[in-house]
Amino acid sequence: MARIVRVAACQMGPVQRADPREATLARLIALLEKAAAEGARLAVFPELALTTFFPRWPIEDEAELLSYFEPEMPNPNVQPLFDRARALGVGFYLGYAELDRGAFDDGPGGDGAVRRRGYNSAVLVAPDGTILGKYRKVHLPGSERVRPGQRWQQLEKRYFAYGDLGFPAFRTEAPIGPGIMGMLICNDRRWPEAWRCLGLQGAEMVLVGYNSAAYDPNGGEGESAALRTFHSTLVAQANAYMNATWAVAVAKAGEEDGAGLIGGSCIVDPNGQVVAQATTLGDEVLVADCDLDATRQGKTKMFDFAAHRRPQHYRRIVDQVGVVPPS
Repeated sequence: MARIVRVAACQMGPVQRADPREATLARLIALLEKAAAEGARLAVFPELALTTFFPRWPIEDEAELLSYFEPEMPNPNVQPLFDRARALGVGFYLGYAELDRGAFDDGPGGDGAVRRRGYNSAVLVAPDGTILGKYRKVHLPGSERVRPGQRWQQLEKRYFAYGDLGFPAFRTEAPIGPGIMGMLICNDRRWPEAWRCLGLQGAEMVLVGYNSAAYDPNGGEGESAALRTFHSTLVAQANAYMNATWAVAVAKAGEEDGAGLIGGSCIVDPNGQVVAQATTLGDEVLVADCDLDATRQGKTKMFDFAAHRRPQHYRRIVDQVGVVPPS
């Protein structure tokens, strides 16, 4: 018997630095309502869905920096989204900046400052508003220090601590549907180790929100927006196939305060085939019926981990960080 999860990938267009929180929240609710109108029972929003991608700037003003972080989830600023989702009977994945006092690291200030205020996080929320699970981004790109002469920075390491929750999987039930789901955030999707940790827990659907630059922040010219979009789709396809799971990858896209973000949001089946993909760089909803039983073919044959994995030969993957060439 099929186990169908009707999922909506809710891509967002840009959120500008000057946009009021209320306006952004209204957009999220509108996307949620459109997803519900199309019968979805799970909506997936992007990374840092509530704000602009603030790590592109060196922010020294404490009040502004804290304004991008959520003190708890939910909180009064996002409660209307939770309330509307409960009324519609729709669960959701939401990426946000999580304030965590334990992660604070003020550093010396100025160009070399480390101003960690929490985590780049996501929550999986049941249709009744219950938080089923939380994930904190592990693979933080960019640097702690401002790079002189670079127009747009990538300062996630400056503002966020590395995720400390590992890669947990979570069970879902009706009305989303009975299944095992995992969460990743943006750069995590490029690292196969993250997907395999979820695959080893039997993940049948992996939810990924991202904000990915449409330019090379280091000033290089080797990666166009088209190539970056291709890579974004490629990693979702490859890792979905190699872990026999559905993948739902959702962008915040378009030109944010003059800086471009790629789109390419997609829903990928366990064979690595794209079943739906965004065609714009704006607010857009993609809906697909995902049969979680379709993961069984891969999980019991080609990627039957119990039968075929040989972890005794994989020590280098967990013991070594950088490249060590042979002698």
